[in-house]
Amino acid sequence: MPVVSRYKGYKFFFFSNEGIPREPLHIHVRKGEALAKYWLGPEVKLAESFGFNSSELKEIFDVVFENKELIKRRWYEYFGE
Repeated sequence: MPVVSRYKGYKFFFFSNEGIPREPLHIHVRKGEALAKYWLGPEVKLAESFGFNSSELKEIFDVVFENKELIKRRWYEYFGE
């Protein structure tokens, strides 16, 4: 499970096996038992969430949006695309 970054207790990561065929570019976010997934293309968009409230999801969205290029770079480095 490659970790891209950490922020205020949130862990931003990919799963090593992102499906067959691999799902499009996205990032998972975990804090405690809460989990969310954001698509990164063509725009940043919440895919699903469990356990986060709306203000946390907004904060996570902002972090993902601000770090979109870093996340993309790490995705392509890891998955070799």
